[in-house]
Amino acid sequence: MLPDVKRGDYIAILDTGAYGFSRSSQYNGRPRCAEVLVKDGAVELIREKERIEDILRHQVMPERLG
Repeated sequence: MLPDVKRGDYIAILDTGAYGFSRSSQYNGRPRCAEVLVKDGAVELIREKERIEDILRHQVMPERLG
């Protein structure tokens, strides 16, 4: 069980198995979160969080529907 969390708190998932990000999805248009590498006390951003604009940029509306 997780303790109660409130806005501004951080939660660290220390192990997601072999398929953490590779099995993530944008189901229902939800942007994927950032990835952070933590090792030996050093913290580094290794993938920026997605924005809704990142998802929409690759979508195409067929002309026949416009």
